[in-house]
Order: sequence, then C-alpha cells, then structure tokens
Amino acid sequence: MNLSQLILGSSSVARKNILNEMGFEFQVMTADIDERSIRRKDPDELVMLLAEAKADAIMSRMNISDYQKEGDQPTLLITSDIVVVHEGIIREKPSSKEEARQFLKGYSGGHVSTVGGVVVTNLTTGKKLGSLDKAEVYFHDIPDEIIENLIDEGVVFRVAGGLLLEHPLVLPFVEAVVGSSDSVMGLSKDLANKLIHEALLA
Repeated sequence: MNLSQLILGSSSVARKNILNEMGFEFQVMTADIDERSIRRKDPDELVMLLAEAKADAIMSRMNISDYQKEGDQPTLLITSDIVVVHEGIIREKPSSKEEARQFLKGYSGGHVSTVGGVVVTNLTTGKKLGSLDKAEVYFHDIPDEIIENLIDEGVVFRVAGGLLLEHPLVLPFVEAVVGSSDSVMGLSKDLANKLIHEALLA
C-alpha cells in the first residue's frame, strides 16, 4: 500500500490498539471538539457528523499544502465516532456516577447496539470517504458489585455509553456479539481497511 503517513485523529487507547493490530504505523492527533455541541436524534447522522467534525478540526490546525506536493505518497487522516443505542436512546460518555450506574444496570440481562462512523480523508487530494458500521451486544445479568467496581475505576466515563466490551470485569457477562467486537470497541478493522484502500485511490 503506497501510504506515506497515517494519522489517527483520536486519543482512544482502543483505537490505537486496533490500528496497531492491523499493522499500521501512525501518529496521533486529537480534535478537541465539544462533541456535545453537535446534536442529532438519528445515531447514524450523529456519528458521521462527529467523525467529519473531528477531521475538519484537525485539518484546520494543519498546513494542508504540505501534504499536496506533486509525487508525494498520500497522507491519510482517520477519524471516527461511536455511540451506544439502548432502547432507542443514544448513549454517549456518562457524565456522572449516577448516569453510569443507570446505563450499566440497563444493559444487565439486555442488549445494546453500537453505531460507529468512520471517515478517512486523503490530505493530498482533499477527498473524504466515510461509512457506518453497526454491531449488537447481548449481556447476561451484571451483578451490582461489578457495576460499582467499574464506576469506581473510572474508565467507564471515557467511553460511549460506559460500554467496555474488552474489560476483564465485563467480558464474563457478555453473552454474544453480533457484528465485530473491534467495531464495538470504536473502530471496525474491516471498514477501516476498506476506506483506507479506497482513500488511497481517491
């Protein structure tokens, strides 16, 4: 793949791990946007808007002409966003212990959907490609003490819906995942690969 550079527009540890597992070398830049200022009732629309807003924010801080020299191999920027949908309601990062507790108790013995939007921007040509990926997670009953341990640990406040599929406390209570687990964790490998390949030709 003729790629001079890949930039991950996210500080998410899970997304970094996923790109590492895919064998990519990349640098990290963060968008630092106020995600809660962008509102949509439709989760599909919301995640695509947020992924694009992150790309725009990062590009606004770059000298794009540096990436547009003739003959250079393209530099790609990958941005994404994910929301959890539970009983038709969009769940973003919990803003309090009470909200995190309410989210996690709601998942116990039930199921949630995740909607992820991924945008890959070819900084050399300016072309943007984006797409959605969805998955569902079914849970066994989650004991209250596990929920309290997760809240005390604090990591639930950094992820959409407080949903940590890969966490050792959560994994035993995951009954099934329909779709890919990397998608639930914030970045579908299949979709990222597809968009990266297409963006190189764009």
